[in-house]
Amino acid sequence: MAAVGTMAAMGPLPAMGALPPLPTLGVPGVPELKPLTRYEAMRLGPGWSHSCHAMLYAPNPGMLFGRIPLRYAVLMQMRFDGLLGFPGGFVDRRYWSLEDGLNRVLGLGLGCVRLTEADYLCSHLTEGPHRVVAHFYARQLTLEELHTIEISAVHSRDHGMEVMGMVRVPLYTQKDRMGGLPNFLANSFVGTAKFQLLFALKILNMVPEEKLAEAVAATQKPKKAAIDHAGGAAGHHHLHGHKAGNELAKAGNELAERAEQAGAEHLVGLEGQALAEQLAGAEALEQPPGLGADAVAEQAVAEAME
Repeated sequence: MAAVGTMAAMGPLPAMGALPPLPTLGVPGVPELKPLTRYEAMRLGPGWSHSCHAMLYAPNPGMLFGRIPLRYAVLMQMRFDGLLGFPGGFVDRRYWSLEDGLNRVLGLGLGCVRLTEADYLCSHLTEGPHRVVAHFYARQLTLEELHTIEISAVHSRDHGMEVMGMVRVPLYTQKDRMGGLPNFLANSFVGTAKFQLLFALKILNMVPEEKLAEAVAATQKPKKAAIDHAGGAAGHHHLHGHKAGNELAKAGNELAERAEQAGAEHLVGLEGQALAEQLAGAEALEQPPGLGADAVAEQAVAEAME
């Protein structure tokens, strides 16, 4: 079943008062992009570039570990630059329609799928210095068809070059509140890909909006506090060692002065030996054998993270 293409109409533009508001993402922590209709996008001047990308997905009745519903299989790809994105690319509107240009790019990366105007989902203006409008398409397939595309992608021209491989998006969240979708969203995405993923999951009712918000919020929880606390503990131990060493050194100086004034060489010998042992203990406190200051800090951080 193709994705809803209600925004794909190219007829006369209705009166502005009759236009329904375009859907927005509305997930806290994700910057909103400006939506526009396909008609508005096609009326943009020649100074605008057009990018077209597609999300291919299929209902997945599988259960992870026999208890976690997988819901859907959603395809993304790892790019040459280490960023996650959707199949597609820029389309030169001087020579291609949006769909023809998209299918030309998909043929290089996937090889066996063609999208139509009925698969059009949305368009958004991107942020940044470049004037780019991002068009997004979504096509629902069967799980068998999706698997065939995954196999075909390995034999495509771009595999191992511009595309490192296809990946499936986990649409569940494990009990630790990070496993699954939250950890996936913590990766780095190219351009509008992360926004488009969340937007499609919401608009196509693949993941409840509150679950999307929870997944995004989980990726934004501060982890720096625990690291700073561990680093502060390591620094405290380091400073404590310095302080103990300074105090013992001061005591040693006073002892030497008293011994010199009294001429008690035997006292100096006995107490000097005890002082040396205390100083050695202070040095061991400051920097344990085989464990430098950096290693102490790393050990404290590891304990805090556990």
